Amino acid sequence: MKRTYQPNNRKKAKKHGFFSRIEGKVINRRRAKKRKKLCA
Repeated sequence: MKRTYQPNNRKKAKKHGFFSRIEGKVINRRRAKKRKKLCA
């Protein structure tokens, strides 16, 4: 039987990685709060 979760680093990074966060407003919101660490 095939596992249902088949991790793929590239896919994961595209969805949740640093550059996708730059495109979304997430990083600016966190910068505005003077966050020490911006990304995981």
